Amino acid sequence: MEAMSLLHHTTDQDIVFQKMRETFYYRQQILHDPQESANILQMFPRFLDTKGLILQDFAMMFGVETASRFLEKWNTSFKDKVAREARDLKETCLLKRLLKSALNEEMDDADEPEWDSDMASLLVLLHLLTPQPAGRKRPKKMSVGEAIDHLVKFHKSCQSLEDHLMNNEGNPQPYLLATGTSKAQVFSFYIVLDRKLLPCQSGTSLGAFDELFKCHFVFSVKYEDALSSLYTFLQTTVYNIDVGTTVESPRVKEL
Repeated sequence: MEAMSLLHHTTDQDIVFQKMRETFYYRQQILHDPQESANILQMFPRFLDTKGLILQDFAMMFGVETASRFLEKWNTSFKDKVAREARDLKETCLLKRLLKSALNEEMDDADEPEWDSDMASLLVLLHLLTPQPAGRKRPKKMSVGEAIDHLVKFHKSCQSLEDHLMNNEGNPQPYLLATGTSKAQVFSFYIVLDRKLLPCQSGTSLGAFDELFKCHFVFSVKYEDALSSLYTFLQTTVYNIDVGTTVESPRVKEL
């Protein structure tokens, strides 16, 4: 309680990180209590203004080696393979543009600038692991374009972030908010969770996506149905978390 009280008042970064480490196990208890878990950002408001706390908690949960796997492996082991696999898919305008971005190829003049190479490659992966219908409640299958909108949204940096939060009430799971002059020129990333902004430590799309994935574990949030195959593939195949005990769809296993 003393550490939490100090966390509400101190602005010293080193103390914030130290006290967040000291309260880690208490925070884990709260997150597994359905009555308390919804208040986690009120109880630990430093998540809202201190970059890197999500990364610290995740590393405490799984160790530094697991925490660093995605950033170490994506470009060297996975990115090119994802692009190669996607060439066999039925081509759409969106997939064509994303593949060009992922492979750093010249865009047609008429094309809107797509995301940078790394983010584009992750959205190409979403084409390989398309959203599945979620039971009887939602028999309609979500398109890949709609699913991308549940994963990352772009916001022009000259517009108010508060307006964005007001206009996006219907997205309960965490997603990335990228702000900049265009999708290819992003200056900063935030994770939107419970209609609150958590600043990402990383200024790169790959680093920000790493933080988005990790926040599901740090805040004990389940994967959104439409993105479940994507996140499960990354969890078991890239981060190597709970391999063998996590239920994988046939498509995830195949890939």
